[in-house]
Amino acid sequence: MIVTLIVAAETSWWIVLGLALSARYLLRWRRTGTVLLFGLPAVDLALYALAVLDLRGGAAAGWTHALAASYTGFSVGYGPSLVRWADAHFLHRFGGGPKPLPAPKYGPERTRHEWRIAGRTVVSAAITLALITLLVPLSAGSAHYGTFLQWYLKLGAAAVINVIVAGCYSLWPKEPPAGVRVEDGRVVEQREPLGSRPTERA
Repeated sequence: MIVTLIVAAETSWWIVLGLALSARYLLRWRRTGTVLLFGLPAVDLALYALAVLDLRGGAAAGWTHALAASYTGFSVGYGPSLVRWADAHFLHRFGGGPKPLPAPKYGPERTRHEWRIAGRTVVSAAITLALITLLVPLSAGSAHYGTFLQWYLKLGAAAVINVIVAGCYSLWPKEPPAGVRVEDGRVVEQREPLGSRPTERA
C-alpha cells in the first residue's frame, strides 16, 4: 500500500505544480497559483502521516516507510530550487520570459553552485533522517532503529560526498579550456583554435 501511496504522492506533487504554474501564467491568477504552491509540502506531509498510520496499524516497518519520509526531506531541501526551475521554464514557454540560464560550469560561480547543491543535500538528509527517527516512537512499537540503519548510512554518505565534492571545487576551481570565453561561469563564445581553417570543398 505504501508503494502505491508514494506513486500517488509523486504524481500529485507534479500535478499540483503544473496547476499552480498554469494558474499563474496561463490564467493570470497569481494569488491562486501561490496558494497552490503552498500545497506542495502538504502532499509530502500527507504521505508521511499515512506512513505513520500504516505502521500504527500493525504493518512491518520497511524501506517503503523510510522512502515516504524521504519525500518530505527532499521537498524541504530541493523543493524550492525545483519550483524555481519549473517556474522559470514555464515563464519562458508561456509567459514570454527570458530563456533560463544553464548552471555555471567554470570558475567561482561553479564552486558556489556546487556548495548550493551540497547544502540542499545536507538539509534533505538531515530532515529525512529526523523523520525516519521519529517513525520509531510514532509507530507504537512497530518500528525499531535497526530497521532503518542502512538509511542512516546511505544518506549520511550522500551528504558527506556532496560536501567533499564542493570542497574539491573550492580547492581546485574548474577553469574553462583555452579559447573558451565565459561570463558568470557560463560559456558565451567558443573561438576556433588558432591556425584552423574551414575545409574547402572540391
